[in-house]
Amino acid sequence: MGSTHSTNHGRVVLNHSTHIPGLIPILQKLSTHPQIKTLTPAVITCGRSNAPKFRLKSSVPIRGGFKLIARKGKSIQEVFVITDLSAEQLAAAIEAVI
Repeated sequence: MGSTHSTNHGRVVLNHSTHIPGLIPILQKLSTHPQIKTLTPAVITCGRSNAPKFRLKSSVPIRGGFKLIARKGKSIQEVFVITDLSAEQLAAAIEAVI
């Protein structure tokens, strides 16, 4: 099983040894939001375009939350979020911590 990082509200599940640089500190900040329950970084892939600055945006709704896409350089990582927030509220929470 993966290890977890607990906070007052949500948790960040650390189940991979590799993450996009800068992703975990942002997820830890995001996990302090009272309506975010779990953040789980998932698969990393390589994209064709280059994203010089770290980006995190909502992708598609999933059962109980959303899938986010984190990008930095040519790396792309999926992040699954279990939350009661709407897409707009989640986008605002992401903007507040980046």
